[in-house]
Amino acid sequence: MTDPRATPRKKLIEVSIPLEAINAASAREKSIRHGHPSTLHLWWARRPLAACRAVLFAQLVDDPSSWPDRFVGEAAQEVERKRLHRVIEAMVPWEASNNEDILNAARWEIARSVAWGLGEEPPARDDGRAILDYLQTKAPPVYDPFSGGGSIPLEAQRLGLRAYGSDLNPVAVLIGKALVEIPPKFAGRPPVNPASRAEAVNGAVRGWRGAQGLADDVRFYGRWMRDEAERRIGHLYPKVALPDGSQATVIAWLWARTVRSPDPAAKGAMVPLVSSFLLSTKEGKKAWVEPVIDPAAPDGWRFEVHTGALAKPDEERLKKGTIGRSDGGTCSLTGTPMPFSYIRIEGQNSGLGTRLMAVVAEGKRGRVYLSPTQDQVDVPATATPRWEPEGDLPNNPRDFKTPNYGMRTFASLFTPRQLVALTTFSDLVAEARAKVLGDVRKAGLNTDPTPLHEGGIGEVAYADAVATYLAFAVDKAADRNTTLCAWETKMDRMRNTFGRQALPMVWDYTETNPLSGAGGDIAGTAFAVFEVLAQLSAASGGGISNINASKNSFPVRPIVISTDPPYYDNIGYADLSDFFYVWLKRSLGDVWPDLFRRLTTPKGEELVATPYRHGGKNEAEAFFMQGMGEALTAMRKAATDGEPLAIYYAFKQSELAAEGVTSAGWASFLQAVVDSGLTVDGTWPVRTELANRMIAKDTNALASSIVLVCRKRGEAAQIVTRADFIRALKREMPDAVDKIRKAGVGPVDMPQSIIGPGMGVFTRYARVLEDDDSVMGVKTALALINRVWGEIENDLDANFDPETQVALAWFANFGFDARASGDLITLANAKNIPSNALFSSGVFQNLHGKAGLTPREALPRDWSPVTDRTPTVWECVQHTARTLRAEGGGAEAAAKLVAAMGSRAEDARALAYRLYEIASQKGWAAEALIYNELAQEWAHLDTIAADFSAGRRNTAPARDLFGEIVR
Repeated sequence: MTDPRATPRKKLIEVSIPLEAINAASAREKSIRHGHPSTLHLWWARRPLAACRAVLFAQLVDDPSSWPDRFVGEAAQEVERKRLHRVIEAMVPWEASNNEDILNAARWEIARSVAWGLGEEPPARDDGRAILDYLQTKAPPVYDPFSGGGSIPLEAQRLGLRAYGSDLNPVAVLIGKALVEIPPKFAGRPPVNPASRAEAVNGAVRGWRGAQGLADDVRFYGRWMRDEAERRIGHLYPKVALPDGSQATVIAWLWARTVRSPDPAAKGAMVPLVSSFLLSTKEGKKAWVEPVIDPAAPDGWRFEVHTGALAKPDEERLKKGTIGRSDGGTCSLTGTPMPFSYIRIEGQNSGLGTRLMAVVAEGKRGRVYLSPTQDQVDVPATATPRWEPEGDLPNNPRDFKTPNYGMRTFASLFTPRQLVALTTFSDLVAEARAKVLGDVRKAGLNTDPTPLHEGGIGEVAYADAVATYLAFAVDKAADRNTTLCAWETKMDRMRNTFGRQALPMVWDYTETNPLSGAGGDIAGTAFAVFEVLAQLSAASGGGISNINASKNSFPVRPIVISTDPPYYDNIGYADLSDFFYVWLKRSLGDVWPDLFRRLTTPKGEELVATPYRHGGKNEAEAFFMQGMGEALTAMRKAATDGEPLAIYYAFKQSELAAEGVTSAGWASFLQAVVDSGLTVDGTWPVRTELANRMIAKDTNALASSIVLVCRKRGEAAQIVTRADFIRALKREMPDAVDKIRKAGVGPVDMPQSIIGPGMGVFTRYARVLEDDDSVMGVKTALALINRVWGEIENDLDANFDPETQVALAWFANFGFDARASGDLITLANAKNIPSNALFSSGVFQNLHGKAGLTPREALPRDWSPVTDRTPTVWECVQHTARTLRAEGGGAEAAAKLVAAMGSRAEDARALAYRLYEIASQKGWAAEALIYNELAQEWAHLDTIAADFSAGRRNTAPARDLFGEIVR
């Protein structure tokens, strides 16, 4: 048998992955909240777990072509490849995250590739323990040097691999430790809280799997913190009287910021800055607030809440409020304009005021909106915080807007009452830790005094662990207890501070009641942490370190690199995370002294191209290029030779819309990859939006990120000319384009996917020289790759039958519109085909003096490429698109057409891509969506068609990835 260990084996990710299934699971994952690891603690731009899991699997599992003696011939290799695809399809749904049968099957496939590479055989398929042990000792460890929110190490751990990660940011490091490092230390242990111990004494027997015992303690002590906080500060949250005289718990207070009117006629009155006077827009439950002129009220006005029916003109008026997004505000007393420039100056010099706008209470039949009362204003004025966060907000004009209006410090983001609540919760973390330590000792568990930050696993470390998760609950409460929380009128609920990766100015804000059981309640946030912990399997150990990626010497090596680095200038992680750092430092400074030794998170070393930090745009780009180059070089040196590196890169929608795939951030990142000595072996677009999501003039949301598959460039790499490079592109890219389509990449993602084979050609060379002997840069290479791809697409058109060529030219000019018959005659003559043949084929309609493409809805329902005497590729595409969407049609009916097309099927697939490109360029969103869906579905239709041809297809209804019947 040939020994394939002599050269690196092709991995599945370098050949083919079930992209449609991965993207569907990734998009669906965004709607899953309870128990999802992303809800443990906020971190920005996490990659979907489904994508991370699939990419890691495909990085480690051999492609069948690597074992030609075991899988003889291309047909056998394709059968095995599709079987591996089904393993991925089974493991990417959220429901499979903790399904040991599914995960064990995936682990075995990894173990098999590892074993064959070592000349061994893997453990038995059904011996889960042996498979885990084999992976822990024989499989290479996975390392993410930009571990961020911990998704990649977590999924490596879920697959049974040794999982490591590191990050410069201490908040990210602690999140990673909480997900990956801490749970395995205490896996399988029962909780120590008195309630659970009492149940055990009374005979209740329960197995505590994974981190469930730890989770139960977090839930219990979180509830204790809430009850203790109510005892201490409950007086700051008075009930409110309802119209019937009964008392109700306040859910939230809705406040408006105020500014001094610039109109002298207002006599210095502070007037409201309200984005909308609407409080609830639910039908039958509408509520709103009106500013009422009242000489007896402060500044001569007050707020009054109303409920009931609301005429449309009134609703539009109330929706406008007194301040907009572009023109500034209007004085509610005199109608005088108040531009943002005026409001900024007032905020910076005199400060903005506040006025209670409405009270939201929990009534017997839902939320009740009430006018402000004096006691609801007076009580919070008595709150006197004993501590407040130190430090100024960053000078980050893009993401931090409050300093423009005088709110320059972390403390200025909170009301005094919010600060009292949050400092009370923070104090209670330490008190809860002491209670846990006492309860651990009563339970008689491990008495090792080594703290958690030094690697302990005993009583002190366990108390540290519970305190860590309770501090996360405090952070989650902080996110819901600032003056940047808005009220969502459609949902009757509060929106948290970080609705996006910025701190915008919020004019009318929501102050929640953190003891009411609603958003921001410490017991509720602790329960959210409990839900995540209870579902972590902690299958294997892991470690997350505080290391700068550009200086990482990788103490663990060789390693499989799978990483999600910062995206040029997209997100300022360090600036944003300071919001949480200041609270974590207060809650956990003694528990994690090394992580919280600074006043704020490290800024200067952060690999983000931030102009305001580095002295300008060019300087920021140079800093990013150097640092990312150093980080990628370190990764290349530490990585195994046997497995490719996987590097995620996220696109900005606006950046791509303006500059395409040659945008500055993308080109800079790829240049850093090239300069580090890596070659790009492939690119896979990972989508986290629904496939039919429409954005403005774009037909679909672009891929959320691209996975770059990289290998180490060989020592003997050649130096070639520009002409050599272009010839290689023209020679190799046609087959690569065909393989990408067959892999199920939709037309909307082709521009990103085509980068893979194109950059594969470019990066295999040591250098590509321009005509003047200067070295070609990535940006130029990308432009050439796109140009050659365009030429390939145009050459494909010549392969279509004449009727289809005429139809394609007509569609590009007129779409499905009817035009003068002379236009059709001109196009037909150019292709040397009579216009009557176009009508008889059914591709065009003769409208007597006019002509046009036959609309899909007018196509005959019983058409078949077998019975049609002159079938065309155009008809194949249009009938398949119609059948796929038709009532009574669907995937199986469309696949029957594909099966009957024979050799025309591949041309039909190619035409679907071309039609998408034309429709997209023309801005025909609905038409483009049809062809994108058809092209993405084609691989699935091919599989069904093959089953029909082989007589394997049954008549049971087809089901999609999540078990729902495909209509």
